[in-house]
Amino acid sequence: MENILARTLAAILLVGALVTCQSDTTIAQPQHKQATDTLLNGQWYLRPVLDSDTAAGKFPTITFDVAKGTFTGNTGCNQMSGSFKRTDTSLVFDERIQLSKMICPGFNEAAFLKTLLNTNRIKRDNDMLILMFDQTELSRWTRKPYRAPVSKRT
Repeated sequence: MENILARTLAAILLVGALVTCQSDTTIAQPQHKQATDTLLNGQWYLRPVLDSDTAAGKFPTITFDVAKGTFTGNTGCNQMSGSFKRTDTSLVFDERIQLSKMICPGFNEAAFLKTLLNTNRIKRDNDMLILMFDQTELSRWTRKPYRAPVSKRT
């Protein structure tokens, strides 16, 4: 009888220990959060190449929200918003970009939008985000607004 009681007590203690270990393990498991995508997420400023890039007096900007797959920004004339799809190295803008309706003489907004819509790849070069079509560079973007050097007058 003592042997049966001892075995029963040992079994109860063993089951209790297993339940405690399982609940501790469950509580101690790390919570996985989606890492913030610092490669693309946030605001970027166009690094102008041609005078026409800033002909309307504004620097184009784009702000990516990777979690939502959306972007907002300024073309250099109009406000814009839309969506995009992305993998590690690819980026494709949805052709249904929404725009405000300002007119900015001298600014070629159609060319700017065509550049965005031709994008199919991205790469980073130090602090630059480079939008590309296959191996061709389309535009460069920085985290800080670009300011042209001030020429000295003599």
